[in-house]
Amino acid sequence: MTVGLVIARRAIFLVLALVIAVFLTAFIIGATGYVDKVARAIVNEEVRAYRQALSKMPNVSQSYIEERVREYQQMLIETYGLDKPWYYKVLPLVYATLVFKFGDVQQVGVADVAGMQLPVKASDVILACLPRTIVMITVAELIAILIALVIAPYVAFRIGSLADRFTIIYAALTNAIPVWWLALIMIFIFSYRLGVAPQQFRGVIRALSDMSVALLSGDVKGFIIGFANVLNYSWLPIITIVIVLLGPWIYNMRAMLLRVSREDFVTAAVARGLPQRVVLRRYILRPALPPVITSVLLGLAGTLGGYIITESVFNWPGMGTLYYEAITSGDPATIIGLTYVLTLVYVVARLILEILYVALDPRVRL
Repeated sequence: MTVGLVIARRAIFLVLALVIAVFLTAFIIGATGYVDKVARAIVNEEVRAYRQALSKMPNVSQSYIEERVREYQQMLIETYGLDKPWYYKVLPLVYATLVFKFGDVQQVGVADVAGMQLPVKASDVILACLPRTIVMITVAELIAILIALVIAPYVAFRIGSLADRFTIIYAALTNAIPVWWLALIMIFIFSYRLGVAPQQFRGVIRALSDMSVALLSGDVKGFIIGFANVLNYSWLPIITIVIVLLGPWIYNMRAMLLRVSREDFVTAAVARGLPQRVVLRRYILRPALPPVITSVLLGLAGTLGGYIITESVFNWPGMGTLYYEAITSGDPATIIGLTYVLTLVYVVARLILEILYVALDPRVRL
């Protein structure tokens, strides 16, 4: 089988997985009545507030109030699509989303996470929140990976040393600590006790916007000021996430390298008296590269979904916060759009890995 045919077959399977994931999401939020239930709660609350406002008006009869309330309620029912079956509302959204024509955001809270106001498209709120998650979580994960790539080979070649024991203890400790718990401690110390970090992190919306405008307009001074503002808001979340993620990353990479270092060809290389650096580079790092690349690519792709609890602790308006707000408020366009975008990122990452595997290892083509 040719390389192109193998890659094309893998790509077709991944695209099918993407379509199935979006349809399953739509089926879950539609057929279970979840979206309708949330919409009815919103309609009831808005009708109650409307009735209360009418009741406070002077010289208004009860019959007039009831008639206006019925009209307002019917208008809301039609607006939220409660007079139609779920598949009339959700399935068109699926088809439109698959061709990148995202639906309209219905809930004010969802638009507020992005720092926008209704009417707004789901694609706009996703594009607004995605850079914030990249700045906070993807950058932190990337820093942890780069540090782990330096430390893991060092400790993997010195099993039982003080550095290796310290790494194991550190990994065990950070594996047991939730990121959100450490985030609470860090905010308490650096924001409220020492006063060197912001107490509110939503200012990153304005900081990122200013930096983007300066970058597009070629304003170097404005870009530097904007970058400094973004760094002011993001350094504490980044350090917090790096502290927690670094231990697992070092430990996992150490385990991958150890498996290779115990192979016979590595033992033979050491017995031949080759320098330690040569053994590490040629006989350990190179064979361990495919699993390491897999972990790195899938790990970075996974960060784009955001950390719901950690973002909530920092009041960070990223993808995790957006997902949480979309689910709790029952916004189908945003839920389906987020599922589509995040699954698409995962599919692209998997496709890149499949191409690398097929290109590097002929056995994978079988």
